Amino acid sequence: MQYFPAALQDLADQFARLPGIGGKTAQRLAFYVLGLPAQEAQAFADAIVEAKKTVHTCPVCQNLTDRAICPICDDLARDKGVVCVVAEPKDVIALERSREFNGVYHVLHGVISPLNHITQDDIRIKELLNRVSTGEIREIIMATNPDTEGEATAMYISRLLRPMEIKVTRLAYGVPVGSQLEYADEVTLSRALEGRQEMF
Repeated sequence: MQYFPAALQDLADQFARLPGIGGKTAQRLAFYVLGLPAQEAQAFADAIVEAKKTVHTCPVCQNLTDRAICPICDDLARDKGVVCVVAEPKDVIALERSREFNGVYHVLHGVISPLNHITQDDIRIKELLNRVSTGEIREIIMATNPDTEGEATAMYISRLLRPMEIKVTRLAYGVPVGSQLEYADEVTLSRALEGRQEMF
């Protein structure tokens, strides 16, 4: 027996596909959206469509942007010789909040995770190697999360960079093992950036 109209059930099913959203939360969100005035519901739908239409990856750093090149890569005051490698675009936001880093970024869009069938070919490592091959980069800071997948990804990339004779460092103390960068506060990230160490 179907308890909800098909359109409402479909809406709940779409919410349930989002990460971290279970069935009951998806139903609550569907009922909330259904209860919005028509104008607000349309604005919500339009925001999703507009984001999908205009947001893309920066051709230089792979971060999300709605411009030809993202504002960080386009900023002449930033040190283009130091590249901080992060797993996700949200990690860029977390590091920018620390106001300690004046270099640029490279977003991998994931980490190597054999259990989730994510290999080195599924993330943006090739694009990073292409950037390094230009000879303009002095240092790569590996800022992937300090968990098993983040550490494995950092080690894999550092081994690829070793023949290029480039300095590769890793965020040091301040970021607890097993935590996520997006949840770290500004002081913790600031100390981690200051205490980074070269990878061997």
